[in-house]
Amino acid sequence: MAAVSDPTAMAFKSYQSKAEVLVKDYLISEPFIPYSSVFGGLLACKMVYDLTQLISTFYLKSYNGLTKLQRIEWNNRGISTVHAVFISAMSLYFVFWSDLFSDRRSDGLVIFRNSPLSTFSLGVSVGYFLADLGMILWLYPSLGGMEYVIHHSLSGIAVAYSMFSGEGQLYTYMVLISEVTTPEINMRWFLDMAGMKRSNAYLINGVVIFFAWLIARILLFIYIFNHVYLHYDEVMQMHVMGYLLVLVVPSALGIMNLMWFAKIVKGLKKTLAKRQ
Repeated sequence: MAAVSDPTAMAFKSYQSKAEVLVKDYLISEPFIPYSSVFGGLLACKMVYDLTQLISTFYLKSYNGLTKLQRIEWNNRGISTVHAVFISAMSLYFVFWSDLFSDRRSDGLVIFRNSPLSTFSLGVSVGYFLADLGMILWLYPSLGGMEYVIHHSLSGIAVAYSMFSGEGQLYTYMVLISEVTTPEINMRWFLDMAGMKRSNAYLINGVVIFFAWLIARILLFIYIFNHVYLHYDEVMQMHVMGYLLVLVVPSALGIMNLMWFAKIVKGLKKTLAKRQ
């Protein structure tokens, strides 16, 4: 038995060492992080889509009563919810808790700072934006109109540039904090599809959306514009593409956020009026 098991054990160790070399030299090697992380993001989207479909089919009765297109959107919103939780958590960490972008550090301009982890996280987000934009265009306009195409295109381009160039990652993460509102928006849609539009959960979720949007997509953007103003001498040292993205993308998204916020306020008022 020992004679048989020894070659097997040696072969297993050989494959293990080759796998470790592959992961170390390619998948998590700094030059390959942007590519491996984007691929990982795309793969994660596929896995979450399938898991959402599987879990919903067996445990949610309302899911099986949906149309095919509604089930696709349900699964798609499962992807966006998981991505939002991941990227908003990473964004809050890098902006407020990590010292990577701290003004107290003296090792280079904040606009050019990055790390393997910050680059990897942005790559996962690029993978998500590619997958989601692809689904939106494939089923257009069922999963969202032109405003969603513009939003995802601007976001994807800005995140991809920041990931590949290493420039302006701080501002990219500041903007991505706004993804914290996505789970609440998706929950509103899930509750609607489940026939719970008149429930207390639907009302509470609407109130949470109002305050989350106000903080993460209105006040936060004011903070971003103020930070750019205070560090404008550094922003001017970026390449032209990065400079334009820092100025244009938050401005465009900020305007869209205000337009959507007006709809949120209108919807909340209508819901509260029906309760009275």
